[in-house]
Amino acid sequence: MTEEPVIKLENVTKIYVLPTDQVTALNNVSLEIHKGEFVAIMGQSGSGKSTLLNQIGCLDVPTSGKLYIDGNDVSLLNDDQLTDLRRDKIGYIFQQFNLIPLLNLRENVEYPLILKTKKRDTTGYPEKLLEMVGLGPSRIMHKPKEISGGQQQRVAIARALVNDPTILLCDEPTGNLDSKTSIQVMNMLKDLNNQGRTIVMVTHDEETAAYAKRQILFSDGQIIEEKFNDNS
Repeated sequence: MTEEPVIKLENVTKIYVLPTDQVTALNNVSLEIHKGEFVAIMGQSGSGKSTLLNQIGCLDVPTSGKLYIDGNDVSLLNDDQLTDLRRDKIGYIFQQFNLIPLLNLRENVEYPLILKTKKRDTTGYPEKLLEMVGLGPSRIMHKPKEISGGQQQRVAIARALVNDPTILLCDEPTGNLDSKTSIQVMNMLKDLNNQGRTIVMVTHDEETAAYAKRQILFSDGQIIEEKFNDNS
């Protein structure tokens, strides 16, 4: 690949200072992820994979090293620019869904769009996204607690797409789902990747990781192995 990577880490180290010790969560990590890749980040608990995802999502900053998102040196961005980057370039899908309990499904999907445009949607786009993930008009006025975990994850995917991000970050997206629903969600993510979305997914599950085109194994804050899947 010759084009500029959409995600680039150069010698990124992240150290957390504790009252009696310090923990090196990432140790001099360099990594490039290009547009349209589907990458699974794997490793045991404490290996650094979630810290890496937080770095890529601009939810945390490196202790040292450089992070570039879509060609932007993140260290040079002010708070407002970082907020815009997170809102417009990156979609987040979490294990716990993180839907807002007081809002119905449509309002949950619409919420990031309101943050961006400062007005309510009148185009029907949230409804179209909910329909795309298999939730029709009969359900969009429900509250999150009134639907299943698999349906909540579908809403979370629709919400992640509403601002048309170039990158989707998935933190254990099937961790709270049964096997049948997990397959449905992963097929949905695979379809989004086939449409050109760049997906970075943290998972501990081999079957889930098999959907990715590249697997990166972390241990003690470092990349110890990479492999490519022939799953086209």
